[in-house]
Amino acid sequence: MVIEDLRREIAALREQLETIETRTLLNGENDVLNAIVTLHPGAGGTESQDWAEMLLRMYLRWAERKGFTVALNDRQEGEEAGIKSATFTITGEYAYGLLQSETGVHRLVRISPFDQAKRRHTSFASVFVSPEIDDRIEINIRDEDLRIDTFRAGGKGGQHVNMTDSAVRIVHLPTNIVVQCQNERSQHKNRSSAMKILRSRLYEYELAKRRAEASKIEAAKLDIDFGSQIRSYVLQPYQMVKDLRTRLEIGDPSRVLDGDLDGLIRAYLVWKRAQGSSAA
Repeated sequence: MVIEDLRREIAALREQLETIETRTLLNGENDVLNAIVTLHPGAGGTESQDWAEMLLRMYLRWAERKGFTVALNDRQEGEEAGIKSATFTITGEYAYGLLQSETGVHRLVRISPFDQAKRRHTSFASVFVSPEIDDRIEINIRDEDLRIDTFRAGGKGGQHVNMTDSAVRIVHLPTNIVVQCQNERSQHKNRSSAMKILRSRLYEYELAKRRAEASKIEAAKLDIDFGSQIRSYVLQPYQMVKDLRTRLEIGDPSRVLDGDLDGLIRAYLVWKRAQGSSAA
C-alpha cells in the first residue's frame, strides 16, 4: 500500500512539474486567451469527413480533461458520416497558447470502415486555431464591409431542426473571410457569436500580413494548405502518432485520439522556443 501511495504521489508531482514547465513556455501576447478552433475535411468525401469528426471529438475530450468549457459555434454534418466543418470556442486559461500547436493539416492512415474491401485509406483534415480577441483590442469592422445572411439552421431532423431563420452567416467583403454560427436558437446570439469569430479571424489576418512583411520565409511556414502536414496518425499497418515538426512519436494513437495531447503540445512549445532562439 505504501509503495502504491508513493507511486501515485510521484505521478501527481511529475504532472504538476510538467504543467509548470509548460506554463513557462507560454509567454506570447495572446497565449492566455480562449481559443477558437475550426475544422475542415480534405478531399476524399466521407473518409475525410469522418476523420474531421474524430479530430473534433479529440479536442472536446482534451478540453474536458483540462476542465475547460466548450461552445459549439457551428457544425455542418456530412452526407453519410462525419462533418463538413465545425467551429467551436474553448474557454479556459491559456487555451489558445496550448492549442496553437494544432494549426495545420492532420493525416490519418487506417483500414477504412466505409470500404467493403477493407483497404487502407489516407485522409486529411485541416485545423485552424485563433485567439478569441478581447473586446478591448480594437479591430475596426465597418458595417458597409459586411454581408450578413440569415438562414434556417439545419440538423439531423425532428426536434433538432430550428424552424426559424436564426442561423447567421457573415462575409467580410474586403478579405472574403466567411464565418457562421447556428448553435443558438436566437438570431441575436448567433450574430454576436459570429462577430466574435470574425474579430478573431481578422486579428489573425492582420498578424499574418505583418509576419509576411517581416519575413517571407516565415510567412511560407505559416501557410495552411494540404501540403503543410504537421502530424500523422497511423492506425494500420502499425500504431503510431508522429509530429513532423518535433519528431515526437507516440505508440498509442487511441490515447491521443481520446484527448491526451499534453505531450504533443509540450513538445511543440519546446520546439517553437528553440526555433525562435535559432532564428535570433
